[in-house]
Amino acid sequence: MSKRFFDYEDGDFAMSISDNMAIDTDGDLMMRMGDNMAMDMDTGDIHLVSSWPDDDDDD
Repeated sequence: MSKRFFDYEDGDFAMSISDNMAIDTDGDLMMRMGDNMAMDMDTGDIHLVSSWPDDDDDD
């Protein structure tokens, strides 16, 4: 199941599409770097995000 989180850098929401990848509302791909960090795959910029939990974590 996909999990949603907020991207503080862009001010929009993103949704996980796999354990380590997500897509934001603009269609940009992001790679999970940690619970609160993601890398924009287009620019290589690091973004601070709200908690991006592992799929192993309980809801």
